[in-house]
Amino acid sequence: MNYSHQNAMYGTVSAPLPEEGLKQVELTDDTMKERYNKVISKMKERGLSTLVIYEDLEHGSNFEYLTGFLTRFEEGLLILHDDGKVYYLLGNENLKLIDHARLEGELIHVPHFSLPDQPMDPEKPFGEWLDESVIKTDKKVGVAGWKLFTGRMDDARKLFDVPHYIVDQLFSVAGKENVVNATDLFTGPEGVRTTNNANEVAHYEFGAALASQRMLKTLDAIEPGITERDLGGILDAYGQPNTVVTIAAAGQRFVKANIYPSDNTLKLGDKLSLTVGYKGGLQSRSPMVVHDETELDEAHKDYLDRLVKPYFTAVTAWLEQVHIGMKGKELYDLIETVFPKKEYGWELNPGHLTSDEEWMASPVSKHSDTTIKSGMLFQVDIIPSVKGYPGVSAEGGVIIADEQLQKELKTDYPDVWKRMEARRDYVKNTLNIDIHKDILLSGNATPYLRPYALNKNKAMVWNKNLAK
Repeated sequence: MNYSHQNAMYGTVSAPLPEEGLKQVELTDDTMKERYNKVISKMKERGLSTLVIYEDLEHGSNFEYLTGFLTRFEEGLLILHDDGKVYYLLGNENLKLIDHARLEGELIHVPHFSLPDQPMDPEKPFGEWLDESVIKTDKKVGVAGWKLFTGRMDDARKLFDVPHYIVDQLFSVAGKENVVNATDLFTGPEGVRTTNNANEVAHYEFGAALASQRMLKTLDAIEPGITERDLGGILDAYGQPNTVVTIAAAGQRFVKANIYPSDNTLKLGDKLSLTVGYKGGLQSRSPMVVHDETELDEAHKDYLDRLVKPYFTAVTAWLEQVHIGMKGKELYDLIETVFPKKEYGWELNPGHLTSDEEWMASPVSKHSDTTIKSGMLFQVDIIPSVKGYPGVSAEGGVIIADEQLQKELKTDYPDVWKRMEARRDYVKNTLNIDIHKDILLSGNATPYLRPYALNKNKAMVWNKNLAK
């Protein structure tokens, strides 16, 4: 289908209605058991007798996927055997969490995983904690950190992102030739975490919906004189963990290498970057702090035509055309056709998977044969970079769902389903985007785009009545 930038219109449009009273959905025991069984099945397919899963606060999602918790400021290992044995190797301040773990296993206290200068009792060499008693070596030993090495010039099975002192000990126990990177078991093209059941979708919808809620509140709070910190305080909510650094940056970014909201105040004519992410989804916007084009610099008077309308066209094409069974390279080609990289400067994948972390992996690339499947959680993430122009963004989360998954959500999670139906109605009947039947919106801010931040009654809409 041909998508013309002329169909992207800027006009008076109501904003999405507020979503209040959002409730977290817990992961069920059945889901946690299903997760474990999927991992064990993959281990056996790969010929792994042991899977060693590394965790720290910044790189813990594969660990948390099975255990339900992170070790916060310490390191940890979860070790699985193909015969069903499970070991937790934890530091001083996480020993208590073994009683709350979602996966039952044997606790081994490893002081080396604690913070510097804490007690090392009982003190013995690290190798004596991680030895043949916990590493089953009759087959291969897999190591899962978080880094999915995808460069075609590297042997991904022999690159490790886990600390050297751990990998070196595994080499000593199992033999270097028998230790392989198994991170793709979780996040690779057929990884267990790339698709989600209805319970998982409902669980992650909370964070995505919360990101949308806070972004819409923040957009309404934008005025000259407000500080970046004020906006950042609206973006962050309820003490929930962020999946990325919260961004509220006006004017020139990264002054003296600062990446956090500061006391800088918004000024008329500023460019503005806003981003907030929670488990399950992220929202990002890059509006101009103006009422209309008359307040833009002379060099940016054509901002709408040069950048905003083409970008909104690409987002529209994404939402109308992406479907189950589509190849990653087909999605890539769709965006390349509508919004050519050479002209609009986007460099990253125009869509990626999300979950407990903001960017888990991406099935979307120029040569990707990975098939888009039901249960995938996506970020519609296209980042243009046109020299001399400010940015534009309406990034948000969506769920790929077949009829069965949609039926389960409707039956088991009626409140979540009601929100999803309301979002679809808004996008279809207010923004005029014929969102594909395989796509559910995980938050109601997607793809609402207000390019001029101080005009809060206008936004981008798709005029589907114009010839495409």
